[in-house]
Amino acid sequence: MKAVVIHAAKDLRIEEREAGSPGPGQVEIAIEAGGICGSDLHYYNHGGFGTVRVREPMILGHEVAGTVKALGTSVSGLAVGDRVAVSPSRPCNACDYCLKGQQNHCLNMRFYGSAMPMPHIQGAFRQRLVAEAWQCHRVADGISINEAAMAEPFAVTLHGVARAGALTGKRVLVTGCGPIGALAIIAARAHGAREIVATDVMDAVLEKALDVGADRVINVANSPEQLSAYSAGKGYFDVQFEASGNERAVRSGLEALRPRSTLVQLGLGGDVSIPQNMVVAKEIEMKGTFRFHEEFGLAVDLINNRRVDLKPLLTDIFPLQDAVIAFKTAADRSRSMKVQLAF
Repeated sequence: MKAVVIHAAKDLRIEEREAGSPGPGQVEIAIEAGGICGSDLHYYNHGGFGTVRVREPMILGHEVAGTVKALGTSVSGLAVGDRVAVSPSRPCNACDYCLKGQQNHCLNMRFYGSAMPMPHIQGAFRQRLVAEAWQCHRVADGISINEAAMAEPFAVTLHGVARAGALTGKRVLVTGCGPIGALAIIAARAHGAREIVATDVMDAVLEKALDVGADRVINVANSPEQLSAYSAGKGYFDVQFEASGNERAVRSGLEALRPRSTLVQLGLGGDVSIPQNMVVAKEIEMKGTFRFHEEFGLAVDLINNRRVDLKPLLTDIFPLQDAVIAFKTAADRSRSMKVQLAF
């Protein structure tokens, strides 16, 4: 089979790899769609992020869906020909965190396409993938395989919403409207948010934010005063989903949050300076959010039942052989939201 393999920054290759065959409790999947994630772009553009670096060739990718081609022994509930979205989250279910129901913090996580451990965890951008049957969630008739492949990033935002607490009737600010920010808008709306305001520095992505349910968008590069207006009377918003990883977005969001509100940090960035006096005076709760686990099944269910529409976020689909072009396109925020590979 062919696979998309990163060797170093800007060194992405299509290589032949052994496909493997399913063992007990496993299935073989013909991968048909794979979405390029921000972490994939970090590996491609910079060779990693933070202290995580590519130290050996690694197959990229973890946002995938495809069709079951073969079953191992002892597999029930799936059949050859089923279309499935594949959760990349493979916790050990034996460490302290897994036993507490915190599988996203598993000490022995095997998350597809991750250079955190050594040897690296090989990813899912490949024509054939052998996965555990429990990773696979059936895709409903009428749902495209491309929509199904967006279940993974949607699950990330559903976990972020869970970290925020109940959103029914809440006023929500989303800072940063890339794919995760846009999906946070969809997730917040699905969970009953009363009003959603989204900010970014690019008009193109703000238009997408409106398409997926934001009530108002603000280009903070051109009109920062429009966001500042929400700071009156100690703030306006109940929850901020910060998806940019930018210090200015954190600071401006804290100013616009009302007392006893919540900031959920979705976006990865470097070290930032936080105005502690403001956090203390307003009694703001700051929460991180990392990956997901059980939310993947919820994401697929919401997509299958058409409770959410993720189609507006898909901007480009490239064939496997054009993977380098696809990665370059995905890195261009002026024209791309979610870019996928067709396998």
